[in-house]
Amino acid sequence: MEVNRDEAERCIDIATAAFGRGESEKALRFLEKAQRLFPTEKAGALLDLIAKNGFSPKQHGASDFNGVSGPRQRQASTPSARADDKPSDTPKPYSADQLDAVKRIKQCKDFYEILGVGKDASEDELKRSYRKLALKFHPDKNHAPGATEAFKAIGNAYAVLSNAIKRQQYDQCGEETRHPSSHSSNNNNFESDISPEDLFNMFFGGGYPSSAQHMYANGRMRQPRRERRERRQDGGLALFVQVMPILILVIVSALSQIMVNSSPYSLNYRPSAGYSQKRLTEKLKIPYYVGEQFPSEYTGANLQHLERSVEEEFISNLRSNCLKEKQQKEGMLYRARYFGDSDLYQRAQRARTPSCAKLSEMIASLHG
Repeated sequence: MEVNRDEAERCIDIATAAFGRGESEKALRFLEKAQRLFPTEKAGALLDLIAKNGFSPKQHGASDFNGVSGPRQRQASTPSARADDKPSDTPKPYSADQLDAVKRIKQCKDFYEILGVGKDASEDELKRSYRKLALKFHPDKNHAPGATEAFKAIGNAYAVLSNAIKRQQYDQCGEETRHPSSHSSNNNNFESDISPEDLFNMFFGGGYPSSAQHMYANGRMRQPRRERRERRQDGGLALFVQVMPILILVIVSALSQIMVNSSPYSLNYRPSAGYSQKRLTEKLKIPYYVGEQFPSEYTGANLQHLERSVEEEFISNLRSNCLKEKQQKEGMLYRARYFGDSDLYQRAQRARTPSCAKLSEMIASLHG
């Protein structure tokens, strides 16, 4: 759940601050809690690093801990090696092809040209083009001057063209539309609602591989410590913003229970308000909960029809969860192959898909 993701990120921030103060036990406790709430590559990498190297703030600086961003990084043990870990402004090598590709993006006149698709391109074509270009121009992959700006332009182009309403408005502007890097009044109407980094995270199943936990500004890498310090200064306002979605969810749930007729059954895994009696469907033995008056209200054909609905809803939920599990696993495999991350590839291979396994059992029972 996204609520658990936010809480897990908060636990990781607390663990980072605890290591900076030398409170190693507290940091480990919060990292383990973060993994229980919502497993992430960042928390897992930190725990692996601690287990392998015996990490302690007395041996390493706090900046070493904050700089952990993937399983491929290794902590140095000598003072000279720790000094080399500090961010450097030394230019990284790049090829002539990468520089030419950046120049091509900067010379594009509209979003369609940036993505290399026609104005009648389908949603699938947009996705394929964005996937290819985003990996090609990602700041970890392309160090040519202007690559970060090109990466942002690609993300902005996809975010606008993948939105049906914004795409229609964009098409209506015709030749007046300018390149996304220009700061004209026309272009301000077609800014993306999501940052290029967040869009990349969503598209590839969460998290930049390797050093992508760093943030990029003006083509240079900087540590996220300043952002965390600014978030702490926000105080109560930031906490209120984090809690607001939960409050809205609770209010909407309460209103829906009041205004909408309740279902005669529940597929929750445990009893809940109004659904205290556990039953099993006759055919697939799927557990569901009903109210106390259910036996007198549903008998014969009515009961058979309801149990068919229970089984159809259960299988539909399994299909949806199975698709999500496959997409997440395929995204991890894709990133691991592209970036040559063997640790990530092994974790992806070991990733389980319980909903898919359960769905196979249900289908076998139906045909059996």
